[in-house]
Amino acid sequence: MKRMWGSFPTIQRISWADGLVGVFIFALLYLLVRLTAEMNVPFSIQDEPHISLAWQSLPYYAARSLLRMFIAFFFSLLFTFIYGRTAARYKFAQKIMLPILDILQSIPVLGFLSATVTAFMALFPHSLLGLECASIFAIFTGQAWNMTFSFYQSVSTIPRELQEASNMVRLDAYARFTRLELPYSMIGLVWNSMLSFGGGWFFLAASESLSVDNHTVELPGIGSYIYTAINEGNVRAVVLGVITMMLLIVLVDQLFWRPIVAWSQKFKMDFSGSDDAPKSWFLQILRRSRLAEWVSTQVFGAAFRAIDQLMLRLAKREPTPVLRRPWTRAVRRTVLWCVFCALCVVVAVYGAMGVVEIVHLGLQDILHIVWLGALTMLRVMTSTFIAILWTVPVGILIGLNPKASRIAQPLIQMAASFPTNTLYPLVTMIFVAVGISFQIGAVPLMMLGTQWYILFSVIAGAMAIPNDLKEATRVLGLRGWERWKHLLLPSVFPYLVTGCMTASGGAWNASILAEFVVWKSKVHAASGLGAFLDETAAAHHWANFIVALIVMSAFVVLINHFVWRPMFRLAEKRYHFD
Repeated sequence: MKRMWGSFPTIQRISWADGLVGVFIFALLYLLVRLTAEMNVPFSIQDEPHISLAWQSLPYYAARSLLRMFIAFFFSLLFTFIYGRTAARYKFAQKIMLPILDILQSIPVLGFLSATVTAFMALFPHSLLGLECASIFAIFTGQAWNMTFSFYQSVSTIPRELQEASNMVRLDAYARFTRLELPYSMIGLVWNSMLSFGGGWFFLAASESLSVDNHTVELPGIGSYIYTAINEGNVRAVVLGVITMMLLIVLVDQLFWRPIVAWSQKFKMDFSGSDDAPKSWFLQILRRSRLAEWVSTQVFGAAFRAIDQLMLRLAKREPTPVLRRPWTRAVRRTVLWCVFCALCVVVAVYGAMGVVEIVHLGLQDILHIVWLGALTMLRVMTSTFIAILWTVPVGILIGLNPKASRIAQPLIQMAASFPTNTLYPLVTMIFVAVGISFQIGAVPLMMLGTQWYILFSVIAGAMAIPNDLKEATRVLGLRGWERWKHLLLPSVFPYLVTGCMTASGGAWNASILAEFVVWKSKVHAASGLGAFLDETAAAHHWANFIVALIVMSAFVVLINHFVWRPMFRLAEKRYHFD
């Protein structure tokens, strides 16, 4: 039998691996077509989706949520590559883009939802697609910032030898990205992507329950299923929803993340291979399947080759650089600074005028909101510090031991992805029973959702340590604290700082859920900015809500500027492989 379409496998060569891959691809395409079609159906407030708590609805709701998660993850990757690379490559842009990223990271999902639902519904009137886009965007905000910080940190700490080598062979911007920056950052990006994906699960309930004209609309999904069950106090439905989500997380881990973790080890900067590298049974099936090989070369490979050719043509069409006088660069930079400052002044003036018109708060009210922000900041820093105490040693031990990593990865992935906000009412009831004040109890509630940022970053840093350095420490006889002091802690320090930055921002975001817990209409609130945002949003006091968001963003920017940014500059200068 003759071959068709290049290297397509013949019937005689079809194996059991090809059969499994074929069924998997067919099922994936069928679900993709079916679910995307159901995202664009007519919608009106009178005929809104109804969430059924029957267990038979769970597979359908799980598939709808999973599709939203992967769409949001795709756009998060695009944002990460564009935004993170620009901030890392251009110092002028870095001074502007990093504070903006700090602000975006500090804005809670609730803040994005309140501002984007109306806009997306206007883009897609009388269609459910508007609400779907708003939900996907909310999930995107729970994924993108951590991935961007990770990629920025990796690109900023590329060894000088590799940078000089790329300059010597005159790599253009696209070749530098695909041949140097992306491979070097791959391990850290993969682990932080897993965590960011888990962050999407954490805020899934909030992302699928949207407020439209002071009316809550719940999109079909596992998050809205759990949200409805909690509101109705249906413990059985909550347990079924959580079990379904856990099974979904395990499935995604086995079929998506574990193969990527095993594949990403090829990008480890190492001169001596490891015999105990991470493995994946699904990746082994894909490597045995000729059908998967054909799809990889003929579909994805053709697409990547087309992109490479397009970028090559664009690079050849770039005009020859013209020699300019030295003062022209200074003039051009001065003009850009003036334009930027003028835009900032205009935005600040109009923003202040809008706030003055909308917000009629006295100085005492504003100082009260700032005080609430200070209380939340104390909880955020406390939860981050406590998380460092256990995540650093545990993360290093897991990252250094591939066998432990294979066992711990799915468990940590499930723990990080687990919607711990569903446990908040139970944990709060325990605090009340044992007499612990909720003002203090809000700290461990924050930790439940944010400590994983640090743990995943430390694991990625430990896995990225070259085997050559590990063997060198053994030859030199470094043991115990000396090994930790001279190799392990300096190696993971850049990753630790990135994890702390994202964990701190995530704690501010989680404060909305951790400081304001509701179970069967009974409210437990701690004094803080998170609870204040919840209360003002529920009461539709948007003036107070806007001021609270501004105060929260200001706290995050100040902490990042005076605490985490100096530590990151220290990591760039001293603690990276060079």
